[in-house]
Amino acid sequence: MIETGIAIFLSLVFILAKLPRRLMLRALRHDIAIDVAVTFLVLVIHWGTFSGVMAATFAGLLTSVGTSAAKRLFGYIHRDQYVPGFIHLKV
Repeated sequence: MIETGIAIFLSLVFILAKLPRRLMLRALRHDIAIDVAVTFLVLVIHWGTFSGVMAATFAGLLTSVGTSAAKRLFGYIHRDQYVPGFIHLKV
């Protein structure tokens, strides 16, 4: 269960890492929407077994922690203005 949740979370991390920098920062502005969408999607996909639902729940939890941490670490873009985090990126 935990391994599946980590694998799902890592797939989201790799997708965000491959996005262009500006698009990633725009997506991080909507961190709650990303959390809800990922959690809902993986719950629908893994529905039917206890271990599947627990893996989806764990992936949703890791996604929530990861997007919150990334938003604080890298910042986000709101209405074409960069709000920097602890690490200032050149955008």
